[in-house]
Amino acid sequence: MKTLLPILVLAALSCASLARAGDLVDLRVIDRDTGTVLPTYARDGKFFVAGTPGHRYSVRIANRIGERVLAVLSVDGVNAVTGQTASPDQSGYVLDAYQSTDVAGWRKSTDEIAQFNFTALSSSYAAKTGRPDNVGVIGVAVFREKPLDLPWREGKIASAPLADRYSPPPSPPAQPASPKPAPASVPPGAAEAETASRSAAPAGAPARAESSADSSAARLRKPEESLGTGHGARETSHVSWTQFARASSQPNEVVSLWYDSYNNLVARGVIPQPPPPRRFVEPQAFPGGFVPDPSS
Repeated sequence: MKTLLPILVLAALSCASLARAGDLVDLRVIDRDTGTVLPTYARDGKFFVAGTPGHRYSVRIANRIGERVLAVLSVDGVNAVTGQTASPDQSGYVLDAYQSTDVAGWRKSTDEIAQFNFTALSSSYAAKTGRPDNVGVIGVAVFREKPLDLPWREGKIASAPLADRYSPPPSPPAQPASPKPAPASVPPGAAEAETASRSAAPAGAPARAESSADSSAARLRKPEESLGTGHGARETSHVSWTQFARASSQPNEVVSLWYDSYNNLVARGVIPQPPPPRRFVEPQAFPGGFVPDPSS
């Protein structure tokens, strides 16, 4: 799989029609502690994934079309680049044609992120910053790129470095040295893409066995505190800058994934559970006792 050269984008607004979800990008959640793609479960027109408390995760955004797109990433209703309450007109990740990137955390600077990890809702970054209402959903607002005004130069531009195609943004002011890297502010309207670097026995016996299984299933379905996304350990993650002119002031597509713990998704009926297995008891020829009257 190709990886995307990290690009931080200054986005401009401009107009186009909405597309069906999933036409422009695919959205996946990777458990970084196991290296697995979390399976999705469909329910009431939504798609859910089950996270494991304490595990780190990344959001994989894959561009499905042959042109650049801008994906504004929202985690728990918070922009993953700027930390603002998420809105489609904010910063996001730029992906080249048919390329993908794994976003593994909250952007702290052009060189560092704070890892995404599954944690209790009350410990989530959104809740700790006073915004708990939208915890439990990951989404991207996707924009197509506005065509260049001079199509006759396209051949030259396509083979030229990005610096020749766009004017670089002004250099940020120097930050004072400190033992621990300080969070760097991201200019308003900036957007980015990150390196892709996660038996009938004696009467009553079967009934007792089934009751025990039902009790176990009931414990499994007992709701617990919902999951959210924490502000985890710092990690190196380099990005650079470019510009991106949006072809529309509204996203061409919005793709969302909801998440919670496995137990909570079972309790909500999102993840179906098979009935508890019936225990087979070998019939006995001489179970004992006297001949009773028939029940009818």
